[in-house]
Amino acid sequence: MADENVYKDNLGLDEIVFENRNKTYGAYNLRKIYSKNLTKAFVLGTVVFCVGTITPFVVMKIKQMSAVEKTEVNANLIDIIPEETIIEQPKEEEPPPPPPPPKEEPKIEVIQNVVPEPKRAPKVETPPPPITKQLETTTGLQNQEGVKAPSYTPPPPPPSTGTKAATVEAKPAPSTNEIYDEVEQGSEFPGGINAFRNRVGSSFDTSAMSGDEGTLRADVTFVVERDGTLTQVKATGSNSDFNREAERTIKSIRNKWRPAKINGQTVRSRFKLPLTMNFE
Repeated sequence: MADENVYKDNLGLDEIVFENRNKTYGAYNLRKIYSKNLTKAFVLGTVVFCVGTITPFVVMKIKQMSAVEKTEVNANLIDIIPEETIIEQPKEEEPPPPPPPPKEEPKIEVIQNVVPEPKRAPKVETPPPPITKQLETTTGLQNQEGVKAPSYTPPPPPPSTGTKAATVEAKPAPSTNEIYDEVEQGSEFPGGINAFRNRVGSSFDTSAMSGDEGTLRADVTFVVERDGTLTQVKATGSNSDFNREAERTIKSIRNKWRPAKINGQTVRSRFKLPLTMNFE
């Protein structure tokens, strides 16, 4: 018992801590090999650090050794002359074409049969017989034949009213179905043909055109019916899109025309409208 309480001089800290204890327990072995494990870890970490630090330099050196030698080439640069900017001169706007002259209505001559005014017949005077002839006459109891006066025919009496009598040649009644090109009184839009042109210009849909066609022309013909409506609208020109839009525009105008007349009666008449527009 006395020996158990006596400490040996060469005992380490682990021996003192685990004295009189079960040394087969894992903690004792861990404390015994702790210094060895620490030394191994330090050495291994130092080696890994050194390898990681040296590796980039080694790789760079290997690349420098295996790199292909560069050949220097002297290239004479050519001065590039910048292109001169061409400034387009603004185009002068062409004046719009003058409007076509208004269509003159044909003049119709009415032939009248006028009875000429009666004129008084001139008075014929017979000169008296010469003096020698007058001296040959003798007076006596016997009847003698004298000089007869010329016969006189009175003129017809003038007309009782005193005005010229006029007769108009009778004309046949116009047809209600025929389309006339020549009439006595032409068809007319309320306000005149210029008002109709303004309505066509304001109702024309320019989005139907591309905008670079320039000046387009078309002749639009239509029939003005007896009630003032328009039918058989047809546009003839070089551009089909312009023709279709012109026909649509004229058909969309709902104002009625004053129909043409022959002998005072309304008839169907054909009207031709030249149409010119500028698209730029």
